[in-house]
Amino acid sequence: MKKPPKNPRESAEIMAIRALSFLAEDPERLGVFLSTTGIGPEAIRDAAREPGFLAGVLEHILDSEPLLLAFAETAGIDPAEIARARNAFGKTWERDAP
Repeated sequence: MKKPPKNPRESAEIMAIRALSFLAEDPERLGVFLSTTGIGPEAIRDAAREPGFLAGVLEHILDSEPLLLAFAETAGIDPAEIARARNAFGKTWERDAP
């Protein structure tokens, strides 16, 4: 059995990959994500290697309360953990700045 990562950034990446899998499980959720990001389905695998993309996956989840709650329930986590994971990426997006 793997030990849980101790690095917050690594934990955030794992959560983002779980969130991406959650989106991919449902064609409608995935379609909304793809149209929002402008990324093509053929590029997801390569994009998932980029921390900025992974942070964007979590932002997408956080932008919709129903999506956030559904993912949190499916993952068995508190929705606040998703926000903490997003913050672990450390980059503040311009649209988030006051």
